[in-house]
Parts: sequence; C-alpha cells; structure tokens
Amino acid sequence: MRAIINSHRFLYQLLSRTKTKISSCFLIRSMSSEVNQNFNKSRLVIKKVLAKPQREGEGATVRRSIGRIELKSLDPFLMLDEFSVSPPAGFPDHPHRGFETVTYMLEGAFSHQDFSGHKGTIKTGDVQWMTAGRGIIHSEMPAGEGIQGGLQLWINLASKDKMIEPRYQEIQSKDIERAEKDGVEVRIIAGESMGIRSPVYTRTPTMYLDFTMKSGAQLHQSIPESWNAFVYVIEGEGIFGSTNSSPITARHTLVLGSGDGFSVYNKSGSSLRFVLIGGQPLNEPVVQYGPFVMNTQAEIDQTFEDYRYSKNGFEKAKYWKSQPLG
Repeated sequence: MRAIINSHRFLYQLLSRTKTKISSCFLIRSMSSEVNQNFNKSRLVIKKVLAKPQREGEGATVRRSIGRIELKSLDPFLMLDEFSVSPPAGFPDHPHRGFETVTYMLEGAFSHQDFSGHKGTIKTGDVQWMTAGRGIIHSEMPAGEGIQGGLQLWINLASKDKMIEPRYQEIQSKDIERAEKDGVEVRIIAGESMGIRSPVYTRTPTMYLDFTMKSGAQLHQSIPESWNAFVYVIEGEGIFGSTNSSPITARHTLVLGSGDGFSVYNKSGSSLRFVLIGGQPLNEPVVQYGPFVMNTQAEIDQTFEDYRYSKNGFEKAKYWKSQPLG
C-alpha cells in the first residue's frame, strides 16, 4: 500500500514538474512569436549597394546608391543621394518634371527658391516634400558655413499625376511624429510605425521611417507586402533581416525581398541609425533624361521643347533667376 501511495506521489510530482516545464516552454514560444505578431514573413536583404561619391551641381559631392548602374531604380524610387555640401558649392537653378523630391536634413540647413516665388530654409531634422508635377525650376543652396548634409530621395509619379500643379509639404523637425519603445526610437516622416501615423500626404503611397536603435535593441516593422522597400544605413552597423546575417555598416543601401515585415538587430556596442523606405510600385514604363521623368520618349521630347520655349508649366522660367542668399 505504502509503495502504491509513494508511486502515486512520485507520479504527481513528476506530472507537476512536467506541466511546469511545458508551461514554461509554451510561455517562451509565446513571447518569441509575440515579437513578430504584426507580420508573417520577414523580408531579407537581396541586394547591397555602397553609396559612392560623385560630383553634382556646382562643386557639390553626393553619395548615390539608387540611380547608379548597380541599382538603376527601385519602382517607385528613382534616386537616393546623401549630400554633404559646404559653400560656395550647391545646386543652382535647375528644372524638374514628372516626379517628387524629398529632402531630409541630417545636419545644417539648405535654402530653396523657385520660379513661382516660393522660398524657405529647412534645418536639421526638417523635411521638404516637393511635387514637381508639370514643371518647376528651383535652386537648393547651403544656408550656413561648414558642412550641410542630408538625404534626397526621388519618387516617381504615376502617368496621371505627372502634369499636376507643383506643390510643397514642408515639415519642421518639431512637428514630425515620434515614438519610442524598447530601445528603438522612430521619426515617422511618412507612413506608420508603433501605431502612430504621419499626416504627410504621399501621392505615390510611401513610408519613410528614421530609426535609431540602442545597443542590444531589436526592431520588427510591418511593410505592405506588395510594396518595394529598402534601407539606407546612416551610422553604426546592424544585422538586417535575419539574426544569422553579417553586420552591415553605414552608407549602404539594402534592397529588401518579399514579405510583409522586416526585422533589425543591433548587436554592436553603439547606436545604429537608418532609414526604412517603402513604396507602392507604379508598374509603368519609365523614360528618364536627367531631371525629367516621363513614360515615353515622345513625352521627354515634348518636355525639352516646353523647357526650351518656356511653356506648358515652364512659363515663369523665361525671366526668372534665383537671388544670392543674403
């Protein structure tokens, strides 16, 4: 009898310990899956492009990744430059048609003038989202001594939007939405992160997120599955897409593969900063000649004629010239 009772006690204790282990394992699995609960498949890095320096404007140097031979474009994105400019270098009077430019200041300030009388200065952390549409001529020049730097992204417009009137969205740093969680801070320039959505209107649906991650932090961000997306590493090094990937350092653009989310791990001893940018592909033909982006060669030819004869959107170009900064 005592042997039977002891056996029952032994079985009870064994089952209790087993139940605890099973519960613990379930809890660990639950916590692990909870991290990625906002998406099903994490995107992996399928291409890495180093941003290489080249001359642009007058005496200016940019580091270009999208727009080079290695990565001609990534629909709807046409170009990505990291610029670093000191006076008197800059980008004097030049035209655009058929797309948008997004200028994000990382340090210093840049002043802008256009042939419609619009002018202003964007400073560190500010954003200018310019829709060139049917045509604009403007200048972009450093507004202070020393290095003035930032990112400029070109986003294509759909054929139905290429000839709309130009417009601006200028957002001061203090007005950009922010969120922070578990060692990750995000500035939400466009799109949504951590449950917070930017008020910026994107004619071509776009997300533009600036992340800073502390050492040891990890990030899991949803991305619409049908969109193209990429990362540009601003500073530090991180592990992107998969925990067993090799660390990638600053000034690399990382093209992301298919999936509905993206994971990043900062296993270094210092902070990591990068932008995550995604957009809905337009799936339209692209014919580009410098600052003109249309759908056909005939439209490019017409654009050159419009620009040359100051018509169809370029009327104000005939008598306009930017003024020196005072």
